[in-house]
Amino acid sequence: MDLQHHHPSRVAAVRACYHDDATDLLAVTGDKSIDVLVVSDSDCQIVASFHIGARVTALAWSPRTVSTTVSDSWNIELVVADAEFGLHLLTKSPQEGEARFGFGGGLTGHHGKINDIAFCGGRGEDSSRYVATVSDDKMLMVWDLEPPVDSTPEPSPGFDLGPDRPQPTAYVIVFPHPLTTISSHPSTSKEFLVSDTRGSIFLTDWRSDPQEMDQDRWRHSSLLELIEPIGAVYGTRFSVWDIGNLRGGKPLAYGVSFPGNGHRFRWCSTYPDYFAISAQTPTHGAVIHVHNTNYLQAQPTEFSLLPKPHFIQDFDFLALRGIPRIAAAVGHEIFIFPIGVDA
Repeated sequence: MDLQHHHPSRVAAVRACYHDDATDLLAVTGDKSIDVLVVSDSDCQIVASFHIGARVTALAWSPRTVSTTVSDSWNIELVVADAEFGLHLLTKSPQEGEARFGFGGGLTGHHGKINDIAFCGGRGEDSSRYVATVSDDKMLMVWDLEPPVDSTPEPSPGFDLGPDRPQPTAYVIVFPHPLTTISSHPSTSKEFLVSDTRGSIFLTDWRSDPQEMDQDRWRHSSLLELIEPIGAVYGTRFSVWDIGNLRGGKPLAYGVSFPGNGHRFRWCSTYPDYFAISAQTPTHGAVIHVHNTNYLQAQPTEFSLLPKPHFIQDFDFLALRGIPRIAAAVGHEIFIFPIGVDA
């Protein structure tokens, strides 16, 4: 069933929660706020709303998140970045309403637009303790959200701390060019995939000694999504790699996405044979191409939501079981639709 949700301001980003206990949650960012929706087969309901006070540029779901439909002890937790280079830990639970804890502002954090966020991978406690951010300032920062009390830095003057808790500390890795995306993997807590504006991807072991760290690097992407395998879109072309056999960075397969420039690449977490690409230009209208890895040379399935001059601002696959569904932002609207039909 197709659903449509109206947002009071222009939607900047949508991000589905992939964690097992929260697969029906979707984060939607507006002008200066972020809403959390619970999505069912028949409707969308807002279960949390956070005022940030500035435009959100990136967000990530915490592995601690549990949906309101799964447990009475539900928990909503995200980290978001704003246009003023600040970071915010957002939480809501049955015991506490919406809470916002600010960190990483002023001299302690980034000095350029924060483009992406990812929690540490793995399946232990570290997966929710460490969160990484990448920025136009060429830095990857890995933040410890639960630092020892005696090691926390002084907060930046004038920065809103929110709840009383120790300020996170950051481990910094500097790269040669501005960074665009970062992804983690559930099987490891020590590695991130980081891409830059020059079309390079770095497999980075952030726990290694910086003097000994030998980052694997391969060319092709500035817009990347990691599940397994990995894929990216850069310019008019997409590429797919086998993470178990990187072959020196040579793609396993590649093809043409949009005649202009592709913008967003998303894997389907429930059916990894499928991935989708959008273009952020009015030339094509609000269109998403869905590809099947078993037929990469075939024409993709095209989903046209609205004609030009509309375009896809952002989209993501929901993690709900059953027929894969996409949530796409166009103007003030969120469109949720399946990519197939029941057999």
